[in-house]
Amino acid sequence: IQEGNGFWHRMGDVGYLDADDRFWFCGRKGHRVVTATQTLFTIPCEALFNCHPDIYRCALVGTGPLGNQVPAIIAEPWPEKWNAKKSAQKKLGVELNRLAESNPLTASIKRFYIMKSLPVDIRHNAKIFREQLSNWVEKQNPQ
Repeated sequence: IQEGNGFWHRMGDVGYLDADDRFWFCGRKGHRVVTATQTLFTIPCEALFNCHPDIYRCALVGTGPLGNQVPAIIAEPWPEKWNAKKSAQKKLGVELNRLAESNPLTASIKRFYIMKSLPVDIRHNAKIFREQLSNWVEKQNPQ
């Protein structure tokens, strides 16, 4: 995008400047979850759940049409914290729900899933395949 004698390059990232002129990165525009009442961004939401001592990383995804999506968190525990028992996963989901309720940014998130390993790009191991996770969540909660 040309502006004066310079150009801006669209990267698909979103963020904002705070009152102290600091830039806060919020994630990719295409990964945001837009509900009927708010827009949730991956980085700030996931940061809260990543603070749980059992969680290695997690992903915010939405199901349904943009503007009326239902948010969900899929959490990957640290390998040594993985427990395949449904009761243990349910307990961890309850703990994540309590975390969500403790923060107005994440209070609307009510769906939590525990996955042994999130699908990631093998070249990066950080780029989570959120589209795959969104499809997986839809299969867990058929409408």
